[in-house]
Amino acid sequence: MSPLHHLTDGVLFGAAYYPEYHRPEDRLSNRLEKDLDLMVEAGFSVIRVGESVWSTWEPENGRFDLDWLQPVLDGAHERGIRVVLGTPTYAVPMWLARLHPEINVVRADGRAMGWGARQEIDYTHPAFLFHAERVIRAVVARYAAHPAVVGFQVDNEPGNEIFHNRQVFERFVDHLRGRYGSVERLNDEWGLTYWSHRLSSWADLWTPSGNAQPQYALAWRRFQAQLTTDFIGWQADVVREYAREDQFVTTCISYERPGVQDDALTRELDVTAGNPYYRMRDHLALPPSVGDDQAWMTTGTWSLYATADRMYASKQAPFLVTETNAQAIGGPWLNEPAYDGQWRQAAWALVSRGATMIEYWHWHTLPYGTETYWGGVLPHSLEPGRVYRQVAELGAELRKAGATVANLTPDADVALVWSNPSKWSLAEFPQLGGGAGPDPRGWHRIFDSFYRGAFDAGLQARLVHDAQLTDATPEDAARELPVLVAAGVTIADDAWLQWLERYAAAGGHLVLGIRTGYEDEEARARAERKPAHLSAAAGVFYDEFATIDAPLSVHAAEGFDVADAAPDGAPDDALAGAHATSWVDGLQVLDAEVLVGYEHPHFGRWPAVTTRAHGAGRVTTVGTVPDPALARAVLAWVARHSGPAVQEGPGANPEPRWRPQAPSQTVTGARNPAGERVRFVHSWSWDPSVFVLPGAVRDLLTGEELAEGERLELGPWDVRVLLEV
Repeated sequence: MSPLHHLTDGVLFGAAYYPEYHRPEDRLSNRLEKDLDLMVEAGFSVIRVGESVWSTWEPENGRFDLDWLQPVLDGAHERGIRVVLGTPTYAVPMWLARLHPEINVVRADGRAMGWGARQEIDYTHPAFLFHAERVIRAVVARYAAHPAVVGFQVDNEPGNEIFHNRQVFERFVDHLRGRYGSVERLNDEWGLTYWSHRLSSWADLWTPSGNAQPQYALAWRRFQAQLTTDFIGWQADVVREYAREDQFVTTCISYERPGVQDDALTRELDVTAGNPYYRMRDHLALPPSVGDDQAWMTTGTWSLYATADRMYASKQAPFLVTETNAQAIGGPWLNEPAYDGQWRQAAWALVSRGATMIEYWHWHTLPYGTETYWGGVLPHSLEPGRVYRQVAELGAELRKAGATVANLTPDADVALVWSNPSKWSLAEFPQLGGGAGPDPRGWHRIFDSFYRGAFDAGLQARLVHDAQLTDATPEDAARELPVLVAAGVTIADDAWLQWLERYAAAGGHLVLGIRTGYEDEEARARAERKPAHLSAAAGVFYDEFATIDAPLSVHAAEGFDVADAAPDGAPDDALAGAHATSWVDGLQVLDAEVLVGYEHPHFGRWPAVTTRAHGAGRVTTVGTVPDPALARAVLAWVARHSGPAVQEGPGANPEPRWRPQAPSQTVTGARNPAGERVRFVHSWSWDPSVFVLPGAVRDLLTGEELAEGERLELGPWDVRVLLEV
């Protein structure tokens, strides 16, 4: 059961609220009452408070000021606004920095990070933990019983730094001793004969700042992620000593943080929460009209959906959006407040993939500080403007839709494996790059190519962590997830790869990408024929691979029906303009069918894409990083060659007719806890479009009953929310 099951009135809607950040003259002018009344008018049902101001909670060592938040909680409760209360441990007060400078983060170059930003602390240090526990207990004990408080956020965006502090390194050595038992075993497991790195005692282990061994690097990143998981779990346990049974505990995850393993971290929490930030305006246009380089804020409509699907995947459950764009995000040189309609579009996209809270960062644009120009719902004048009106329109829609759109389980046509260990390994020792130099985002480049291919083919995706995948039997997984993409999963043990083979044999369609099955769990190159444990099932093997500097054109082989590879409504050759990028595996065919080949005098000797029936299922192998056109064609073909489970599996979208009918459209679906299916039809463009209904629905925002075959008229940057009847 969802930890939010008792919140039955719909999707929570609101913003982070910092009345303590108002200018003194504003705080003395009944600003709190004005803010809360404006929130009610905008349909707000939740605010997040308190997580950023340790020095306000505890102005001096051991002297607490806890009463300042009481009027905020009382005023919120009077108006029916719920509150998520944060613990302030990610931004330490300067008195603590002065008293205990040893808690400052040491970076890889051996220098202390210094003070003046946030998250400058080694949160494993005993001195920090003492003071952190004291302030957590003081704040939570003071307000846990308040009726407005529905949940707690511990810390904020953890895992921002990799700690190179000496005491962290000593803990790492102890961790290795516990895992491997002896230096002799560590020598063998890591291959430390190489370059004369064999250890005679644990004291011989060198510090990570000078490391050049892949096995060490992976162990170090795993250890850093475990530190973050342990820290957040420790905080959650402290808070639960005070929390009521109807209050949840979470943290706000920034998914690009280097010290986060989200599937492990969220096991310590009641619900996933995070901050999908995305570039707006033309960056959301479909078809895409601008570039889509990815960073901590995503670019492109497909990547907004990918972020939401990644948040759902952390616990395979509905999630909370604790921060997202109110208007401009980032530095003052990047101001991109949305076009009219885009706030509601993005919010409904997140809801369609499982978001059961939409909370903006933040309520009012700050008059000072690093984020002076990171825009809130209200501008610097604090007078409601266009952003407020757009947000209020969305608030009215969420109220109207109510519980029907809360706690949704998104439909999925295709599942994609997410592997944090592979991401770390490919970041520490990049394998993609070519003439452009090493790409530390190589994992993202591989994964994103397939996710975007599914998105462009009109397919809905489910992300599954590598560790989660084998919680199910291969047979159950083949029924629930009829298509499974495992690309770039370079870190995997034998049992996991063997599970993939059994999944295909049980009836699933397995799509293999580059690097999967090449290295083991210690990042050692495997001795087996590649892809290890999967070569016979795939009907191919390779012993040669190459990075490529320029994209390679591709062509369809005899077995590839280009009509099968064209998304619905796209009559042109599916491979027109398609290319292979970044990498070529020298696939040698055993008994597979070749689908796609390269147009090149050297690389043309090898196929780019092959397929082979295996047991009751199939294995399709993609020996390159496909560009959007090639990925779309491959995933569209795979969806049409995946057996009846594509329509009949409980995780699948059972109505293939619910697909985009214009290049600007996305069409997604989900089930709510009552078993009803909700459909979301977006048009991401200035140009109007039409969607012909494949079935009878009720428009949840207008109440209109619409019959099968009726035309939905979608205006610029529009979305319709429909309940099947």
